[in-house]
Amino acid sequence: MGDKQLGKVIKEARNKLGLTQKEVSEKAGVNMNWFARFERGEENASQETRDTIFKILKIKISYSVD
Repeated sequence: MGDKQLGKVIKEARNKLGLTQKEVSEKAGVNMNWFARFERGEENASQETRDTIFKILKIKISYSVD
């Protein structure tokens, strides 16, 4: 899954749960501006950070890090 496609999945899941970027970033312990860029597919994240965000947003994705 490409970064932009992943960002779209993250944004849709966040909106479905009624969460703001600020709420997700605070729960994940990341900077809100970084999270906004990550959601747009402009930033990468460590597997640990991705897993944390996926857990918060209740996303189940199987992916591999190249």
